[in-house]
Amino acid sequence: MNFELAPVLALTSAALYGAADFLGGMGARRTNTIAVVAVSQLVGLMLLAVMLVWLPAAPATRDLLWGGAAGLAGGIGVALLYRALAVGRMAVVAPTTAVCAVAIPVTAAMLLGERPSAGRLGGMGLAIVAIVLVSQQRPVAAEVGDHTLMGRLPPGLGLALMSGVAIGFFFLALARTAATAGLWPLLAARVMSVGLFGVSAVVSRRSLRMAAPVAAVVIAAGVVDMVANALYLIATRHGSLSVVVTLSSLYPASTVILARLILGERLSALQSVGITCALVAVVLIVGK
Repeated sequence: MNFELAPVLALTSAALYGAADFLGGMGARRTNTIAVVAVSQLVGLMLLAVMLVWLPAAPATRDLLWGGAAGLAGGIGVALLYRALAVGRMAVVAPTTAVCAVAIPVTAAMLLGERPSAGRLGGMGLAIVAIVLVSQQRPVAAEVGDHTLMGRLPPGLGLALMSGVAIGFFFLALARTAATAGLWPLLAARVMSVGLFGVSAVVSRRSLRMAAPVAAVVIAAGVVDMVANALYLIATRHGSLSVVVTLSSLYPASTVILARLILGERLSALQSVGITCALVAVVLIVGK
């Protein structure tokens, strides 16, 4: 495989990550979020089990434990993300989540003694600006007795922030695994997340049944997400990690484009600037 192909794989994984988020959000708009996450994660787990046949590795117990921790954080993060995408504007939710998810590992690295470059520090500052901007919307007035509530946060933004934090810890946990472990930590993560939401569905008495068209969307989300993971892994094996991570982290652009083309989502000027800042912040934070 040529080195030049690695950026193509990374960009393709970014497009698929964003498409998976879009599909998951669409599914969550039509049925309960727990069902969407449980089914999509199970589909991904089944596909991953098949992939492992062609990608053998020798994971240590430590790798599997970190994978399980990643699954716990990632499962919660994905559930919050899908719910945020269901109730809010996808073009606002996706970049906000991505910025938080990237910022968490960078902050942890700083606390552990790593000194980020000026570009990364600038990206973190720009991320804060982006979150403020995407939080802006036209004033909404609601009469409550004699009081008027103005300028509430856009729907789903709080969930997006929490989702980004959880997904950030997912990245942190996976980063603690060894390269020799291959995809096994990801398998452990999926087993954990599937178990988590399987139990959640039983405890909350949420049915996993859904209409056939919705099931097709949810299954597609699970397949696309796992293929994106595989392409990302292959890209890191054949190209510069900084380049691959930077390109793969542009996935919100795919979600935003799909939301604009399919759902016709329209944003204010400030929100549009905020989304642009968020995408630039992702590039700066994960870059050198």
